[in-house]
Amino acid sequence: MSIKITETAAPTGAGRAMRSATLLKREIGQNFRVIFADRLGAFGAIVIVVATLVAIFGPWLISQDPYESLKMANGRMAVLQPPSAEFPLGTTNLARDLLSQMILATRTTMIIGVASGLVSILVGANIGLIAGYYGGRVDNILMRITDVAYGMPFLPFIIVLISLFGRSISFVILAIVLIVWRTSARVIRAQTMAVKQRQFVMFARARGASDLRIIYRHIAPNILPLLLLYTSFNIAWAIVTEASASFLGFGDPNAVTWGSILQDLWASGYTQTAWWWFIEPSAAIVLLVSAFVFVSRAYEVVANPRLGDR
Repeated sequence: MSIKITETAAPTGAGRAMRSATLLKREIGQNFRVIFADRLGAFGAIVIVVATLVAIFGPWLISQDPYESLKMANGRMAVLQPPSAEFPLGTTNLARDLLSQMILATRTTMIIGVASGLVSILVGANIGLIAGYYGGRVDNILMRITDVAYGMPFLPFIIVLISLFGRSISFVILAIVLIVWRTSARVIRAQTMAVKQRQFVMFARARGASDLRIIYRHIAPNILPLLLLYTSFNIAWAIVTEASASFLGFGDPNAVTWGSILQDLWASGYTQTAWWWFIEPSAAIVLLVSAFVFVSRAYEVVANPRLGDR
């Protein structure tokens, strides 16, 4: 499914840019058609779109202050109310509306997940491209750094880093990025080593193209399916990691996330009675993470065309 981009003569720099943009658009369009051809992939894409819309329009969807203690129509405090017409997702032990908290948490989770996934794939892709293209000492140094990252225990390292530098959303994203990039870097390095031996790369080098042009103009577009595949994986890992850190009390105290909602439930001691308080954020985490995994699963056909022949 992946399109091999080879260099042909173009009359002007603008013409080359337009040709590259057209090929990139065609490549992305074909890849997304593959995703929607798979039922689970299409379901995952729809879930991601809905979560994105909720994250974008969250402030206009929230009808109650997520931090305000609410009262019922009869004037009594709405403490631990199960889902009803008045409170669609129920309330907490402090009479706070869970629907408003879930909408706000969706926005925070999407910001952390997407930002962490994009930055981590940017770091991992550049390390993999540079290591795979240059090889030798450069490859050895970058891969030893990757080995050190692999030696770090995932969640404990992130918790320690957040504890040392602060429990803000920016530091949570930074902590996740410092670990998540490692797998994509290794895979992209291996793919780069294979692509750089192809004829169109050798032809570009013979014409005097610079290393940066070869890496980012010729090699990178040919590993685009792999980049998108691992972007999806990285976002899923980021969401799970953030939820775990927040549940353990290491998230941003000023932000509402699905993990912090579960942490509030655990601290309240109502885990066995307030079933709705547990099911809603748990289901949201599982659903969104599964959505990214389903998209990744469908996208593997693009990254590895041989899977489509099975």
